[in-house]
Amino acid sequence: MNSNKILLETPALQKENQLTSLVENRTIFNLNNCEFSIYETHQAAFGVKLHFETIAFTAMLRGKKHMKLDEKSGYFDYFPGESVLVSPGETMVIDFPEADETPTQCISLSLNAEFIEDSLNYLNYHLPKADETSHWNIELDEYYLFNNTSLASATNNIMRIAMDDNSQKDIMADFALKELLIRLMQTQGRGIVEKNIAKNKSRIGFVVDYIKKNLHQKLSVESIAKMAYVSKSNFFKMFKEELGTSPNDFILQERISRAKELLASRNSIKETAFQTGFSDTNYFTRVFKQLVGVTPKSFQDKTIFFE
Repeated sequence: MNSNKILLETPALQKENQLTSLVENRTIFNLNNCEFSIYETHQAAFGVKLHFETIAFTAMLRGKKHMKLDEKSGYFDYFPGESVLVSPGETMVIDFPEADETPTQCISLSLNAEFIEDSLNYLNYHLPKADETSHWNIELDEYYLFNNTSLASATNNIMRIAMDDNSQKDIMADFALKELLIRLMQTQGRGIVEKNIAKNKSRIGFVVDYIKKNLHQKLSVESIAKMAYVSKSNFFKMFKEELGTSPNDFILQERISRAKELLASRNSIKETAFQTGFSDTNYFTRVFKQLVGVTPKSFQDKTIFFE
């Protein structure tokens, strides 16, 4: 599992005597432009099918599923901190191998197609991206996602609104759904860029490739913007639109991600700091602890212990 995945808030599980089914018991909350559902499974089951007529955003809250999308993929494990986008008319085929011991809980948001189209049209017309070659668009083939902070926050928000007893919930949900769509597209954008760096000819693809190859160097946003042939202000805007994070935050995240790989390979803390662009070991330790939650030494000791 990816340690950078952000877990979602988890509503309390229902007691088994409250369930109408022990396998994918469904609780539905209807909103004006989406149907929000919570699914719970309390016993092991195999080959369970869930079909969605409209585009659906799903996310795991508890437990583990082993599943596939009937028209897209082979089987893969689905854990908390991960989301899956399901195309209209597609079916999930799901196994619950551990539900007897650890019940599963997940959510789905079945989205109104007209609402999605109107939202994308509005963004592309009124808020076009700084990179004129790129448009706001949901990529149905980029369906398996690790939740980042922004996507998790937007998902938690729509969950809270859907489950709240509020007469204004439909209005609030529409705003929350638009944010979720933007965060979803930004998360997809980062995944697409990182998976296809070698053939990605866009400015952002070039920049991400350069950053990843030069983490040991001093990286100036101003100099990187010049390489992309855009002004510094446009570069910030373009980068944030496409990937949902600032260039500085992205560089820091990449440095720490690379540092974790080096520490797991038993590199010294001093060497790891140097290889990831930190000239001061104490500063590296402070930043690492802030982002990872433990010191580099604690992270390395724990990683080596579990080998």
